[in-house]
Amino acid sequence: MKDLRDSFLNHVCRRTGSTALPLRIRFWDGHEYDFSSNIRVVMDFRSATFLGRLLTGSTLDVLGEGYVEGDLGLEGRYQDILAVAEALGEAFPQPQKKSAMQFFVRGKHDRSSDAQSIRYHYDVSNDFYQLWLDRNMVYSCAYFHTGREDIDTAQEQKLDHICRKLHLQPGERFLDIGCGWGGLLSWAARNYGIQGVGVTLSEKQHAYATKRMESEGLADRIEIRLQDYRDIPERDHFDKVASIGMFEHVGLSQLPGYFSVIQKVLREGGWVLNHGITATQQDDENPLSGNAFIDRYVFPDGEIPHLWRVVHAMAGQNLEVLDVENLRPHYAQTLIQWVRRLEERKEEALRLVGPKSCRIWAIYMAGCAHAFWRNWLCLHQVLAIKQAGEKLAPRPWERCYQYAGEEGYIPAEPDWGNT
Repeated sequence: MKDLRDSFLNHVCRRTGSTALPLRIRFWDGHEYDFSSNIRVVMDFRSATFLGRLLTGSTLDVLGEGYVEGDLGLEGRYQDILAVAEALGEAFPQPQKKSAMQFFVRGKHDRSSDAQSIRYHYDVSNDFYQLWLDRNMVYSCAYFHTGREDIDTAQEQKLDHICRKLHLQPGERFLDIGCGWGGLLSWAARNYGIQGVGVTLSEKQHAYATKRMESEGLADRIEIRLQDYRDIPERDHFDKVASIGMFEHVGLSQLPGYFSVIQKVLREGGWVLNHGITATQQDDENPLSGNAFIDRYVFPDGEIPHLWRVVHAMAGQNLEVLDVENLRPHYAQTLIQWVRRLEERKEEALRLVGPKSCRIWAIYMAGCAHAFWRNWLCLHQVLAIKQAGEKLAPRPWERCYQYAGEEGYIPAEPDWGNT
């Protein structure tokens, strides 16, 4: 076992060269090794088996899995832990390592498997999500004007940004595919006067959102359905459609069918906003192999397309793209705030879902924040209009109607605070 340990240490020292990692490793036999005099991260390797997996597997996957399963102990701030983990990943390079936080996995994506995958992630506990989400229970990228806003403000800015971008008008029929806990529909009904339908596969989200519409006096204007998007019966019925943080679950092979459904439910000249995580590598022919940690613990069967696939699939369904906006730094900032809030209420979270789930959500969100900042993942809002006929579908001459608020500049490095 000493030979295994020494082989690991020699390899890391050789590959990192003059870069002094702020890392101390404690081994299962009591041995400790400091890579520098400035220790900011401590890793406890609790078995030789874990070290063996680290030497032979995908480094970031193995570290994440080890932390969740209790084979690896971690001490330090998330930003330091993630920087050290990335350095270890560079020391043990794997094919397509820049895709480490992406998850392309080619799932079945039928109605049954999709419902199971959605419920695995979203039906953990409404009370758990309430601990660290904003007051509107919005579980997708927020929208910052300055980067200094709290999560409640930034999420309300995002909801309003979506409503303005869709040019919502009183009395319009609005469909939210993957409506979550109903935050967008509630905001749109109260502030823009729409009539709405929301669909979700999560039983707990459905129950929460239904009760929410009743308590807010919106039940006569907003319908919440426990329904697969492929089973939406309306045709040429909705003026506007939004899909926010949902199409990551659709599957690459299903994108044409997904946008076909949206095209069918939209009236001619209707608008759709698709907001979702996108890949930063094109991988035209062969989608990258999946991230085992994400697939096993977080989003089973999740698949992330490059932006070109989104635009291509939209164009194939007579959805003319009007606007594309990249929100990558916004999602990094959102995730950092979520991690902070989860850490602040860690004891409550432990009582609600237990230590393993807390570790999963903390390391997944911190890791994704790092991935967005490092340009391993991206997020795009794509606005399109149904233009099936030759007659020009009406649209504004310019885009000033979409934007309001302070101008700000994104800093070169994320501000994790003391998290």
